Amino acid sequence: MTTPRNAITAPEGIREVLLHACCAPCSSAIVEWMLGAGIRPVLYYYNPNIFPREEYDIRKAESKRHAESLGLRWLDGDYDHDSWRGCVAGMEREPERGARCQTCFTMRLTRAAHEALRQSIPWFTTTLASSRWKRLEQIEQAGRAAEAAVPGTRFWGQNWRKGGLQERRNQLLKEYAFYNQRYCGCEFSMGGSL
Repeated sequence: MTTPRNAITAPEGIREVLLHACCAPCSSAIVEWMLGAGIRPVLYYYNPNIFPREEYDIRKAESKRHAESLGLRWLDGDYDHDSWRGCVAGMEREPERGARCQTCFTMRLTRAAHEALRQSIPWFTTTLASSRWKRLEQIEQAGRAAEAAVPGTRFWGQNWRKGGLQERRNQLLKEYAFYNQRYCGCEFSMGGSL
């Protein structure tokens, strides 16, 4: 099944993009759309927010498996949960979609922008904008902050829920038999600090 291409608009002339990938299920339909539109994604897995480490490793392995199955480059960002905890210190009791999430998105997308620059890929985007559990405004704001912090990069802000991609994600989840997590990633999104 293909997704309607008219619902998503790619920046003019884009042929390669660094795709910050939070997990394989969220990446799947986006990657499929990009390939169908003639855009080559390089998947960048940088998610130091994920807890516990075992959960991080499962999601990482699934993301890598997905990229390799399609012959795509997959880049591994380091897991440094302690640095992430330092970034969100004092925001542990913030609600989901609050200030902690904004800080988390900005940290991760700034790192993605640095990686895009290092890889000589001018454009970067994120699968975070595919989740119905995230506020698109926060992701857009984080992407713009990352773009400003890393001159030479451009953020492709996109609502990846459009154009049937959410439904296609659910189909691909079954086709690939992906592990599908039940919470965003951090210990606070699990319903309490551990």
